[in-house]
Amino acid sequence: MRIPILKLHNYLLISIQTEIDDQTAIQFQEDLLDKIHKNGSTGVVIDLTSVDIIDSFIAKVLGDVVTMSDLMGAKVVLTGIQPAVAVTLIDLGIHLKNVPTALNLEQGLIKLYQDSGE
Repeated sequence: MRIPILKLHNYLLISIQTEIDDQTAIQFQEDLLDKIHKNGSTGVVIDLTSVDIIDSFIAKVLGDVVTMSDLMGAKVVLTGIQPAVAVTLIDLGIHLKNVPTALNLEQGLIKLYQDSGE
């Protein structure tokens, strides 16, 4: 299974609609980094509204995706983080201190747009 990655101007939009397994997470990481490189994307919104729980591996991959995207020049905004997901991230020591968050996809796009200075 692949997670769809949509392009909107210089941004990539991802809405994770199901619980993901380890293989899907690795494939998502590769797909996202490839799209950032090919499209020259400057921002990414990852919507986690439909994700109720995550395990330690998925949490690590998510943290790695944020770091790798930043290294490639694409700012990441996480949206729709559920309480259980937030607790899991903190319990696992994955602190996304410099990662902007928003309540939903629309607000995430607005945050990217405002932060880009356009």
